[in-house]
Amino acid sequence: MRRAVSGFVDNENGAITVDWVVLTAAVVGLNMVILFAPAREGLVNLMVTIGETMGIVGDVMQDSSNLENG
Repeated sequence: MRRAVSGFVDNENGAITVDWVVLTAAVVGLNMVILFAPAREGLVNLMVTIGETMGIVGDVMQDSSNLENG
């Protein structure tokens, strides 16, 4: 059992794959920050508009429910 654990700890196969995955994720993340920074204001405005619209729809549904229930 000890030899199996020691062999697992000493085995470095796949370590380079992990390095490449981390490096690729960092590059993709950095590119997303750079590319989406100019669009951030537009996206925030869109989310605010959607939230306001959902609030209005919720109010209308609440009012109609109150009318039905008397």
